[in-house]
Amino acid sequence: MKQPMLSVAEARARVIAPARGRAVAIETIALEHGLGRTLAADLMARRTQPPSAVSAMDGYALRAADAAAPGARLRLIGESAAGHGFTGRVGPGETARIFTGAPVPDGADTILIQEDAVVADGVVTAQAAAPANRHIRAAGADFAEGEVLLKAGRLLGASELALAAAMNHALLPVARKPLVAILATGDELVRPGEDCGPDQIVASNAYAVAAQVEQAGGLSLDLGIARDNHAALEKAIRKARKAEADVLVTLGGASVGDHDLVKQALAAEGMDLGFWRIAMRPGKPLIHGRIGDMSILGLPGNPVSSIVCGLIYLQPLVRALCGDPDAGAPRLERAILGRALPANDLREDYLRADLESRDGAMVATPFESQDSSLLTVMAAAKCLLIRPPHAPKAEKGDACTILRL
Repeated sequence: MKQPMLSVAEARARVIAPARGRAVAIETIALEHGLGRTLAADLMARRTQPPSAVSAMDGYALRAADAAAPGARLRLIGESAAGHGFTGRVGPGETARIFTGAPVPDGADTILIQEDAVVADGVVTAQAAAPANRHIRAAGADFAEGEVLLKAGRLLGASELALAAAMNHALLPVARKPLVAILATGDELVRPGEDCGPDQIVASNAYAVAAQVEQAGGLSLDLGIARDNHAALEKAIRKARKAEADVLVTLGGASVGDHDLVKQALAAEGMDLGFWRIAMRPGKPLIHGRIGDMSILGLPGNPVSSIVCGLIYLQPLVRALCGDPDAGAPRLERAILGRALPANDLREDYLRADLESRDGAMVATPFESQDSSLLTVMAAAKCLLIRPPHAPKAEKGDACTILRL
């Protein structure tokens, strides 16, 4: 019996589901190697930031009561610099020179900025009032010791690494990078740089998919090109299993033609088939299943279909394997349609589109040609414009949904 086509949302949920139940393997790395990694455990602050009240400006620390109005005169008794605080106490009629980031001396409760001060013969004259707590960063203004500031599953970028450093963490517990084995298939394929016969094409999909894996936080393993025969396909599948890959991605051969042997080869190696037809365009023929603990994703052979399916299914799977609780959440935005579109059929469309700002609004304009073999169009696209199944005709200027590339 013909299997009904799944919706994109249902297919993505099924792809991610097995990863949700797996324990994330943890490794510890140095802070400086954390970019692009995923936290495997909550990170708690080991100190308070700032540890004491500090000045936010260069100027003079004093008591607000002594500078309630312009003209106040205060005796200069010392200096507080970052790393070298003033150890005395600021009393009535006194002030201490202070620099940005320096501890506020005992007794002082405000900062008179240096632009509002005149200094002569050890006396500071205030040219403006200095209300209490002005230009002072309170102790713990950023965070306090014991606070959980970075949660497990967080992807580490520049800001997260700076925060982890400020929290006094030199080592980070991160998820082991999932290993994704990538197998291109087809008698027609040759590697880039090799001579092409009259009936051959250069294999390109594997490079895009490997890049998607790396972007999502995984490691890619290139299994090369398997020819269109069972022996070659089964040998490559066994190589992925021997490498203990978390995911095997096959490229091409996922349809129903006489030479599309991938599904048969996977079945011969013991694959438990999940599904293989999705109501989307491009990307209708997509194999999903499992061989033991290894997830299987059989992506279509057309390069655009492969890239789009990698974005929609493979990258969320890799993020889920890294322990990201938001791995399956689509990163959708609203925009304005740049040209009219006809009514849609039963499949969810992912149209390659340009994206530009016009009068403060983002305008998405689909390219005229949406053929799934055109890499030039894919490379020019700035977003995918998503059209739900059975969407009615849309006019230029209508609201639309996009996924940025």
